[in-house]
Amino acid sequence: MTSIDAATKPALVSALAIPTGFLAGTWREPDHGRVLEVINPATERVVATAPDCSVADARLALTAAHEAGETWARFPLRARAGILHRLFALVHEHRERLAVTISVEVGKTLAEARGEVDYAADYIRWYAEEAVRPAGRSTPSPDGRSHIVTVAEPLGPCLLITPWNVPLAMATRKLAPALAAGCTAILKPSELTPLSSLILAELALEAGLPPGVLSVLPTTEAATVCAALMTDDRLRKVSFTGSTAVGRILLEQGGRRVLRMSMELGGNAPFLVFDDADLDTAVEEAMTAKMRMGGQSCVAANRFLVQDSIADQFADALAARVNAMRVGPPGTEGVDLGPLVSAPAVAKARRLVEDALTRGASLRAQAIIPDGPGFYYPPTVLDNVDRGAQICREEVFGPVAAISRFSTEDEALALANDTEYGLAAYLVTRDLGRASRVAGRLQAGMVGINRGLVSNVAAPFGGIKQSGLGREGGAEGLLEYQQTKYLAVPPLHS
Repeated sequence: MTSIDAATKPALVSALAIPTGFLAGTWREPDHGRVLEVINPATERVVATAPDCSVADARLALTAAHEAGETWARFPLRARAGILHRLFALVHEHRERLAVTISVEVGKTLAEARGEVDYAADYIRWYAEEAVRPAGRSTPSPDGRSHIVTVAEPLGPCLLITPWNVPLAMATRKLAPALAAGCTAILKPSELTPLSSLILAELALEAGLPPGVLSVLPTTEAATVCAALMTDDRLRKVSFTGSTAVGRILLEQGGRRVLRMSMELGGNAPFLVFDDADLDTAVEEAMTAKMRMGGQSCVAANRFLVQDSIADQFADALAARVNAMRVGPPGTEGVDLGPLVSAPAVAKARRLVEDALTRGASLRAQAIIPDGPGFYYPPTVLDNVDRGAQICREEVFGPVAAISRFSTEDEALALANDTEYGLAAYLVTRDLGRASRVAGRLQAGMVGINRGLVSNVAAPFGGIKQSGLGREGGAEGLLEYQQTKYLAVPPLHS
């Protein structure tokens, strides 16, 4: 078992039963004995340790994935689906344990962490159901001389690199379709949040996943470890969620071997509020789009663009909601928002707010944060933010709502699209024609219309421009782990 910080709340400690290592599909510790420390953002203390895997460990994991690959690829579809269905049930059975773990390693409230567990489990169930519906077609060729058959085959061993902000759901959003498609996998979680991934692997083994099909690779040497795997001919696919800067590096490395790549990268989501919007709806959905997970989401609204005639009302109403937010330790009853994940996250939010204020923005709201330890930053509303402010160009990844104003629909669209990113966008209007027109012109892979939440396991998640390549979720997510083979066969009725 893992060592636990004695200062952590006893109720939380009792739920933290973290397996210590999962390499080559079995419970195995790396031989070198190095560990990485997991910090509780609410206490700034070490809450647990996990193996700090090396290049040698990575190669061991890839060998296991390669050796298990052919057997797993030939597993009957219903048998693969059955394992995923059992894993879905086990995740729900261990819901509280997983939620507490997520809360402790990320800093989310228990309510949000429970929501993440449910969301993560839904990806497993979705792909359990998709596993038995393989892609492919059969049709006569136009010239009548042959018959065209296409089949979807698994790509092979995959490297799945997940971020810290939604550690369990991002793992299942990649792992579930990979397993459903017949691929083996190496899961590389963030060094900040490896614990929930280790529990997921434990549950997968209990669900019947064969040895070697999955390894978990926590490491503080991510760049070195991943580069070593990507130069190995046995690796056939990389799926990454993280910053655009790191995504560019991985794309360059993967391009040398023509690896299949899925990239879910940075965002700079605009949230457009038009003058015909229902104010209550606009504020409620703005709170969802901005303050969910403390703004630590790639699809969080980063720029609030509000039409002049409604801007003061919107800013007042949003400020009132933000000032009323209760910030504190995530395990405390009634808390709306916990800490950010780390000290650098707090420093970034502070830097961007100070830059906006220096450029003339006004501080409309700032909630109270607790004294003492913890990586807290107060939920904040800025108004009249200059369009040249850094916060308009850079993801704040924190609970800061930056409001700018526009006059016309064309101006709103020009501002919204004035970014290299194109992941998510939001708009609030009661005019159906405007909603359709604006959504069609927004340069984003996902658009929320009168909704501040776009994620859904049945929908394709992903962006355009420098926000990434490929899609996760939905039927499209399974295709990311498959390759199409075409068979030319004699005519069926020759």
